[in-house]
Amino acid sequence: MSEATREQSETEPALVEVTAYAGRPPVSIDLNKAAPFGWWAAIVIALVAFIDRVEVNLIAGALPQIQDHFGFSDTWAGAIPTAASVAGALLVLPAGRLADRAPRVVTISVVVLIWSLCSVASGLATSFMLFFFIRIVIGGAGQLYNPPASSLLADYYPARSRSKAYGFERAGYYMGLPAGVILGGAIADAYDWRTVFFIAAVPGLLVALLVLTLKDPIRGLGDRLEQARTGDTEAAQGKHVVDTRSIRAQTAELLRIPTLRGVTVALAMLSLGVAGLFYWIPTFLVRVEGVSEATGSSLSGAVGGTGIVIGIVLGSKFGDKYHGLKKGWRINVSAVFLLVGAVGLTGTVLLPGITVRSAMIALACIGFAAAIPNMTAANADVLPANGRGMGFAVLTFLVTLGGSAGPLLIGVVSTLLAETFDLNKADSLQYAMLVLLPPLFICIGMAAKIRHTYDDDAAKALAGG
Repeated sequence: MSEATREQSETEPALVEVTAYAGRPPVSIDLNKAAPFGWWAAIVIALVAFIDRVEVNLIAGALPQIQDHFGFSDTWAGAIPTAASVAGALLVLPAGRLADRAPRVVTISVVVLIWSLCSVASGLATSFMLFFFIRIVIGGAGQLYNPPASSLLADYYPARSRSKAYGFERAGYYMGLPAGVILGGAIADAYDWRTVFFIAAVPGLLVALLVLTLKDPIRGLGDRLEQARTGDTEAAQGKHVVDTRSIRAQTAELLRIPTLRGVTVALAMLSLGVAGLFYWIPTFLVRVEGVSEATGSSLSGAVGGTGIVIGIVLGSKFGDKYHGLKKGWRINVSAVFLLVGAVGLTGTVLLPGITVRSAMIALACIGFAAAIPNMTAANADVLPANGRGMGFAVLTFLVTLGGSAGPLLIGVVSTLLAETFDLNKADSLQYAMLVLLPPLFICIGMAAKIRHTYDDDAAKALAGG
């Protein structure tokens, strides 16, 4: 079907009765709507992702104060998010299992509540080791929302609108990065670093309540709606079959999907670069460009946030535009934007001047923010409906490990360079950030590879959904 024909057919309503929620009567929806159930679910999940990243990145904005208070090195500073991410990675596979079986809405709400309580505890810490331990706990809890949330979005939205749905979630996630940095720096500068964590707990509690406004759709609903829209009206009434295999057996089967493997490796490498960039960029600007702590956090946050908004809009627009019409479209879009992001990150590290660095930060964020929703949507497309929770858990597990390496790697290299070559803090950090570049180009190469397997894997998942 050509794009013109498809657009013309989608202007006419296609009403159908579907069983959308377990134990509830069927509802009437329009199959030709990109979001048959509206965008509220995507907005709420975006808020969850936003609060998660805000809380995690408060440390980046307030890091100079926290380091001065407790007196720890750059290596220990980099170890904080790394240890938290490792803790999350250890729990994410069981969380994926839970996402395929337990009520997802309740699970997400409880996780957000735990974040809020841990945020308060962070502000009450009386020693660095206690602070470090609390951040490990919140890191473990922080990864638990992703498998159920990603599975939920795949069931609310058919394949043709998933780039936009995951775009909302990734927009919240990546807007939370600069927002956390800005808030952390501004509140720490105006009050102190402890107040940062007390204030952050309040919106977390509100979002936990908002999650409970969602209904939990039956698993595989998004796939069945896509099948019904393309002619198989009986598919919308199909039943979900629970995968009863062990975690090990189910994970092994999922990893046989070539596109899933490629997306996982690509996003793990990208996560390493993005996590390292956002964690260290405020301190980088303070040391290298000589700006104040408040200016460094506010500038990096504002510029990064602007880039993220632009990237999400572009990525969502182009990712869904030719889905199903051009072979490997989502992966091709991702590869192009990944290259844009890599160029931006390279310029951020190497090109001097606060104006130039700001422009490069924005370019990097545009590229990454546009690529990641499309890669995430592609991941959902190639996963069978009864394995999406576990599939996203596998993705989150490896992406979390990749992300955890970024801040620590930079911190360790910075410390080693300073001690070995007697460099000042500015030079050692700048050179250390160069280690982020090779993983990003590995990510681009992996995207180029899986564009040849995506369509076949997506077709198999839809047929088995």
